[in-house]
Amino acid sequence: MTIDDPGGILAGRTAVVTGAGRGIGRATAVALARAGVATIALLARSAGQLEGTARLVEAAGARAHVRPVDLGDPTQIADVVAELTGTIGDVDILINNAATVAPLGPTATRSAASMLDAFTLNTIAPVLVTGALLPGMVARGWGRVVNVSSGIVAHPAVMIGGSTYAATKAALETQTISMAAEYADTGVTINAYRPGSVDTAMQEWIRAQDPDQVGHVLHDRFVASHASGRLLTPEASAEGLVGHLTRADNGQIWDVTDPS
Repeated sequence: MTIDDPGGILAGRTAVVTGAGRGIGRATAVALARAGVATIALLARSAGQLEGTARLVEAAGARAHVRPVDLGDPTQIADVVAELTGTIGDVDILINNAATVAPLGPTATRSAASMLDAFTLNTIAPVLVTGALLPGMVARGWGRVVNVSSGIVAHPAVMIGGSTYAATKAALETQTISMAAEYADTGVTINAYRPGSVDTAMQEWIRAQDPDQVGHVLHDRFVASHASGRLLTPEASAEGLVGHLTRADNGQIWDVTDPS
């Protein structure tokens, strides 16, 4: 994979990728390394998965820094960001990818706690991590923030049983556009990326659920999508994301189908 990077704008940069243990996060970290990013901090809950990503990142030519963390616990975020900047230095690129698709199932079965957990990880954590890194980016006059969203925001009615997930991603896109306007003309761009239907562990987890619990419509949709053979690879989706980083777009909702 070759990213078109006129002037080598990504070369030598330092990045943070959340949810980097597998799937789109792992593939994005590797794509950043191949595009010339020099140092990549890898964040997720599972240390073992992060170590696997680190080996791939280093094989692609970048230095990897592994930091296990539960971003669903907001009290950890400020300390983790401070530790990272003290260890790897100034952060130029932030990819907020960590997310959960739970809770799934009929709306009447939702608990307040499960919904709060989803919003905390999917919407609040990206804003807090971004907020912690933005002052440094603004001070240096350059930065790239990408919040990984979902195409389901455009068509929430098709994800019956997954309304909480759709709502968290819609809120994330709203936050993205608002933050982008707030930091316009600073040299820092903030955009969202809809990665497409990707063959990830999240999709596998949904297919493995009891249809009676998550709902037959939702379960059958994901089973049929996988059976069609049309799911993207994480690598293909990550290429689209990283390709956008060389541009100065701000406040945009990118889609994997957009030219990068």
